[in-house]
Amino acid sequence: MIMQENISQINAEQSADSFFFLKLKPIYNFIKTQHFSFWMICLYLFFEYSRPQSIFPAIDFLPWTRLFLIGALLGAFFDGSVKWVSSRANILLILFSIAIFLSIIFAIYPEISRERYFNYYSWVIIYFLIITIVNTRERFYVFQLIFILSSLKIALGTSVNWAKRGFSFTDWGLQGPPGFFCNSGELTILMLTLFPLAFLLLSYNKIRISLIEKILLVACFCCPLLTILGGSSRGSQIAMVATLIIMLRKKVLKFKYIILIVAIVFIGNKLLPEEQKTRFSNMGDDKTSIQRKLYWKHGREMIAEHPFLGVGFCNFQQYYQDHYAYDLVVSAAQVPHNIFIQVGTDAGFMGLIPFCLLLLYALITPIVYSRRYGKNSNDLIVLCMVGAGYGIFGFIIAGQFVTVAYYPFLWIGLAFIVSAKNILQKEQTYLYLQQDQVGSE
Repeated sequence: MIMQENISQINAEQSADSFFFLKLKPIYNFIKTQHFSFWMICLYLFFEYSRPQSIFPAIDFLPWTRLFLIGALLGAFFDGSVKWVSSRANILLILFSIAIFLSIIFAIYPEISRERYFNYYSWVIIYFLIITIVNTRERFYVFQLIFILSSLKIALGTSVNWAKRGFSFTDWGLQGPPGFFCNSGELTILMLTLFPLAFLLLSYNKIRISLIEKILLVACFCCPLLTILGGSSRGSQIAMVATLIIMLRKKVLKFKYIILIVAIVFIGNKLLPEEQKTRFSNMGDDKTSIQRKLYWKHGREMIAEHPFLGVGFCNFQQYYQDHYAYDLVVSAAQVPHNIFIQVGTDAGFMGLIPFCLLLLYALITPIVYSRRYGKNSNDLIVLCMVGAGYGIFGFIIAGQFVTVAYYPFLWIGLAFIVSAKNILQKEQTYLYLQQDQVGSE
């Protein structure tokens, strides 16, 4: 029984390859054979990212995402393939969850913390459901494809909207669908998680793909860049440049990548509105920057004064209003606009340390596996893992200017990485068992 399961795992690569990039018939034939738990977790991701309930108000009469999560949770108990996944990330996540729990109990404003506890703990449930249910190459690729196409839908819509208004500047930038990606800052971070993955998949030349599939992949790379440029979020634009530099650092001397870099710089310079260029030149001195620097300054003071558990989960805004109202250049206190200040004030060093270690894990693990599979690795799962790592890198850079620690970017990206790692480890284990069996004979 164990041998049969291992064989199915190692042979899954061929099936996953047959899906690339968007081979609808084999994908459909695969999905219809899958367990209810996998259908539910896929529907959750689709409804969370594509937001059909917002596009078609007639179906917006139930809390669809929560219902699909409950379905995935119940289904996981009857899915024979679902097993506990061991990972250092799990330990760090549990430690972080304990810190958040204690920060809620001992918060300065506990009523605020109790109202918002699900803002974080929902991601713990989602993370563990993904890493246990998405446990084969086929499942991983289909799940990743839902993320790609759902994000592309948003990227296409927002980039087209920017083009329709003549690539002009607005204070609010661009808006996504209602939910996590509505505001420009969060929308552009979603784009930061899409374009690196698309870029890497464009390099996956193991299987020939049709012209339409190539166009879709190119759109997955170009449309997010346009949305970031039109989104008026300086933090995401800085993160975009940093991510491109990291991605192309070893290819900068190759002719086709020189052309790509020159094209991106030229187009970006032409399309970026003058008002946005002015915002960059005034960065640090404008009203928004001054207020954010004050949030960061007093946020560090909050952490120093409450080092163990911070001021309480989601208590920053009220605490700032009550203790630092004299340092407001806006009408009322806002969120801290920095993920490290956010977590540090929410849960002190007890939460900040495991949070930072989770970020390091998400950055280092894809590097380790890309090197383990060779300098010229063309493994589809490894490419997706590396793409998720680049996305989290962009999230960290942009997260220095927005309050997004409890948004999907980190937790979904981390789940992708751990899920991919689990699949690759199971394949390695099978190969070792097979080699031992041959050696014993």
